[in-house]
Amino acid sequence: QEQLVESGGGLVQAGDSLRLSCAASGRTFSIYAMGWFRQAPGKEREFVAAISYTGRSTYYADSVKGRFTISRDNAKNTLYLQMNSLKPEDTAVYYCARYERTKYSGSPGYWGKGTLVTVSS
Repeated sequence: QEQLVESGGGLVQAGDSLRLSCAASGRTFSIYAMGWFRQAPGKEREFVAAISYTGRSTYYADSVKGRFTISRDNAKNTLYLQMNSLKPEDTAVYYCARYERTKYSGSPGYWGKGTLVTVSS
């Protein structure tokens, strides 16, 4: 049974850093592109970042470009999101997602349950 389990969320102050992790199991992690999405209170879920199956190609939302870094360790079946210079508007539930292909195109096929990040001003 496939599982994506996020961890690393919490309460931080503006300007702080946080690293999210997503542990994948039940499917061959290394052949799929992966992504991070987030949903703020009262808002639609939005794209944050994506990474190809090898990790060589990445893509970011403009709102996080230069502050967030997505990476993966295929040997550990784990996806990461390093978040620096956090802002109150980054407050959201962050979701890990698996795409259906090696590249991040189309909609993800599977989602984790999310981890909450709260950034205080």
